[in-house]
Amino acid sequence: MGTAAAAAEISEPLLQQDEAAPLDLDEPIPDWKEQITIRGLVVSAVLGALFCIITHKLNLTVGIIPSLNVAAGLLGFFSVKSWTGFLTKLGFSTKPFTRQENTVIQTCVVACYGLAFSGGFGSYLLSMDEKTYKLIGEDYPGNRAEDVKNPGLFWMMGFIFVVSFLGLFSLVPLRKVMVLDYKLTYPSGTATAMLINSFHTHTGAELANGIGDSCGFDNFPTFGLALFNNTFYFDFSPTYVGCGLICPHLVNCSVLLGAIISWGFLWPFVSSKAGDWYPAGLGSNDFKGLYGYKVFVAISLILGDGIYNLIKIIYVTIKEMSTKRQSLPTITEVIDSNTSKLLLEEKKRDEIFLRDRIPFWVAAAGYVCLVAVSMSTMPLIFPPLKWYLVLCSYIIAPALAFCNSYGTGLTDWSLASTYGKIGLFIIASIVGSNGGVLAGLAACGVMMSIVSTAADLMQDFKTGYLTKSSAKSMFVSQIVGTAMGCVIAPLTFWMYWTAFDIGSPDSPYKAPYAVIYREMAILGVEGFSELPQHCLAICTGFFVAALAINLLRDLTPKNISQYIPIPMAMAVPFYIGAYFAIDMFIGTVILFIWERINRKEAEDYAGAVASGLICGDGIWTIPSAILSIFKVDPPICMYFKPSGSS
Repeated sequence: MGTAAAAAEISEPLLQQDEAAPLDLDEPIPDWKEQITIRGLVVSAVLGALFCIITHKLNLTVGIIPSLNVAAGLLGFFSVKSWTGFLTKLGFSTKPFTRQENTVIQTCVVACYGLAFSGGFGSYLLSMDEKTYKLIGEDYPGNRAEDVKNPGLFWMMGFIFVVSFLGLFSLVPLRKVMVLDYKLTYPSGTATAMLINSFHTHTGAELANGIGDSCGFDNFPTFGLALFNNTFYFDFSPTYVGCGLICPHLVNCSVLLGAIISWGFLWPFVSSKAGDWYPAGLGSNDFKGLYGYKVFVAISLILGDGIYNLIKIIYVTIKEMSTKRQSLPTITEVIDSNTSKLLLEEKKRDEIFLRDRIPFWVAAAGYVCLVAVSMSTMPLIFPPLKWYLVLCSYIIAPALAFCNSYGTGLTDWSLASTYGKIGLFIIASIVGSNGGVLAGLAACGVMMSIVSTAADLMQDFKTGYLTKSSAKSMFVSQIVGTAMGCVIAPLTFWMYWTAFDIGSPDSPYKAPYAVIYREMAILGVEGFSELPQHCLAICTGFFVAALAINLLRDLTPKNISQYIPIPMAMAVPFYIGAYFAIDMFIGTVILFIWERINRKEAEDYAGAVASGLICGDGIWTIPSAILSIFKVDPPICMYFKPSGSS
């Protein structure tokens, strides 16, 4: 099917990047139980609470949450090193701090604060409250007083406990496929691993400094105001330039192609039909307008690509089991005379990653048991969400979790909220006017929690693989971190809820997505017929195109398939915008030129430079968020507009 060629092409830059961070082949690897320590769990709880507070702050103000994976690894390192250094000065002996323990801390923290986002405290859960109901209007069609459920600390904890663990069990059997066979890059996970590895070597590694928050240049009209209005500009983001250096050229070019198709042609064309295909003058987040096209076309491309690859994996797995082979034929190694040390390192990583296996029956039994618990408890929390609807959600959730994890591995973008919208619309339309809004919002939480947690798990598996950490310790630390988050995330949100006027238009904590999610649920109740004209037809076309492109990639020889774009990567800018595609393309151009000037140097240092850019930008997120919490703004701010405007 041509799978070997495609997978080898995708994985090659990662092999080069690994060479930039060599590990000691004779380094003793602790047992998986020794990688999880009491001090590590204490540090994880403290950092998890800090990151939950920061995430809630950003979620309730701007609604945009950056990745804090790198910052978690950094602060985990300095916290434990400071603690052990202090004890050593007092004369106490301390256990050595290993890269594996550092990785476990980072995993635990990410699992904890991730629930502050996927728990919906600034989106779907807040959409259920009475204040949001009144903001939309008590006489608004489809907005019923019966579909109101105000936040409560204990029911929120119960809800988070019920839905958050399912994502951990949904994709565990595919960890080998995602990390070893497809060798997905997971840029943030890779950068975090390189940061942790650099901390735990004798020589260390110097990280590139990130670029701080420059008020005006974040929105600099690089190519003119006309293209700027269509999101074509360079926003000087070190993170996405770094992603461009790590991700394969094909992924970066696919992202740019998607940006050109969507924001260069499709969305301007659809915008010109305002007043014809859909009412003119609608808000930028109204699903009855351009926003509806953006969301559903992106979903169509993502589902087409994800479902194709999921079916392909199932087919190849069954085929290999029938022929009694040992592994999936998805990788053809690209080797030369200079890669023997690299291959030895990779072989040892593979052995460690596969040593502590997580049996399939554990994942399956865990998922089934959690589904049973959820089916019995979810209707008690949300009466309109019947048990059979919960069951249906959990049947399709693993497929969506795979799509999101696969896409995150390619582009570093988790579209958990987009998949949540799928559950929202489907369940809301099934339940209808008698409780459909509440049921749809609850279903959104189910989907969003599963796909987000699954993507985080695979990202952390990637980090663990590169730091020679046990997959079992990664899985257990994810469970522990999730359990922490089920308590810490609601508690830290409750602090905001009781101290501030959350959701009020005049409050600094406006929770902008609360109204949007409730309006989406109302739209789902009204039915897909409420979507703008030709939206479903366009979506069908892009869904079929994604299937056809993937089939073409598998049927054509490598010298042709290496130039065929990846639909999953193309889909992200359809919804997000073109700006990050420009950043990633600049990164890939830098790497391309570097390879032409000195290929060996590019192979040795490109991954380190990329990780430095991502880490520097990620580390700056913490002081930037703290300054934002205390309302410390830049003394001046410049912006750009046409010279003729007032």
